[in-house]
Amino acid sequence: MDYIQIPAIAEKVSRIALGTWVMGGWMWGGIDEKEAIQAIIKAVDGGINIIDTAPIYGFGKAEEIVGKALRLIGKSHPIVIATKFGLEWNQRGEIRRNSSPTRIKLEIEDSLRRLGLSVIDIYQVHWPDSKVPFEQTAECLLKLKEQGKIRAIGVSNFSPRQMELFKKAAPIHTNQPPYNLFEREIEKELLAYCIKEGIATLTYGVLCRGLLTGKFRPDSTFPDGDLRKIDPKFQGENFLRYLQAVEKFRPIAARYGKSLAQFAACWALMQPGVSVVLWGARGPSQIEEAFGATGWSLAQEDLRMIDKILTETIPQPIGPEFMAPIEG
Repeated sequence: MDYIQIPAIAEKVSRIALGTWVMGGWMWGGIDEKEAIQAIIKAVDGGINIIDTAPIYGFGKAEEIVGKALRLIGKSHPIVIATKFGLEWNQRGEIRRNSSPTRIKLEIEDSLRRLGLSVIDIYQVHWPDSKVPFEQTAECLLKLKEQGKIRAIGVSNFSPRQMELFKKAAPIHTNQPPYNLFEREIEKELLAYCIKEGIATLTYGVLCRGLLTGKFRPDSTFPDGDLRKIDPKFQGENFLRYLQAVEKFRPIAARYGKSLAQFAACWALMQPGVSVVLWGARGPSQIEEAFGATGWSLAQEDLRMIDKILTETIPQPIGPEFMAPIEG
């Protein structure tokens, strides 16, 4: 496992982080809690020492599962915990952005309780909330840091312009944007900005909702409530084009003796400005594959071939905008 230093965190962190969105069950077809806990334990045993979660993942369920796993692991392995705030929900499951100080003060206590912690290592604004001044949110986070409740201040899904406004009141240590072979919007300016400003990136979606694992076929279907049911990449002709690209990647991965998922994660980790990639897993078997994603690299000729495949197969890439929650 490869490790990297990120701002405001004393321990070096693994370049693969365990992502826990699927462990909440919501939008991913449910979850077996025991399997999820075993996945966390296996990840830590394999050298992964950073876990990313959020209250919205299963409406508290993922954080609770992480907390249970941490209690089983004990203090034998130092683990960096990253969680988020800024999304609220009601009884009908409707979600809205809310990064107000009042909401933050409520969420930090709820997350600490679910996780069984006294301090959160990386506390991230889940989505930019245009109805609350970014400086107001930043000031609240700075106070939490001064109180010792958080160590690093992070944002997620923020643009460089939004980060500039935020930084008027507090530093930004990490940014968590979407990034994978099929969703490369952040290459235009965000990655360069983060390099320039010394902001670590914890990129999510490295396997593009499983599309880059190679497990789907043209006749694959998804149940109601599954996130992929509303992802345009998984619909009609779009789906066929993306599957065609995946099949063209397969022989490249095979030359290195790697799976498609390992190949996709390695590619992302090689890109300038990418610090850590999140690898989602719902059980031990899915996390084991992550251990083979670091410690090797793709040849330059293969990187050029990858770009050629993408240009020819998917001339008009579809982004992850469909995932954005409603403004408050």
